[in-house]
Amino acid sequence: MFSGTSQHTSFPSGVFSSKEEAEKNIRKYKLSGVLTKYPVDILVYDWALEEGFLEIRRKDEQTTPKFIQSFSSAHLEHYHYQDGE
Repeated sequence: MFSGTSQHTSFPSGVFSSKEEAEKNIRKYKLSGVLTKYPVDILVYDWALEEGFLEIRRKDEQTTPKFIQSFSSAHLEHYHYQDGE
């Protein structure tokens, strides 16, 4: 699943089954922001651990709900757009 987040909000403006479907809307409305491909049925935190992209070094901090719920990874497939391009 692909999720698009605009430059001015942290909430996705849409969720798409493919990059192609997302890009149709990005071009149509000349949107700016980031399109990110997310794993389905797993937290990004758990995905990053399983893929070896995250190593827990500070257990007291990195295993808290606050950390887990706000965790993201630069290893997620993502694309940047400006004015639909």
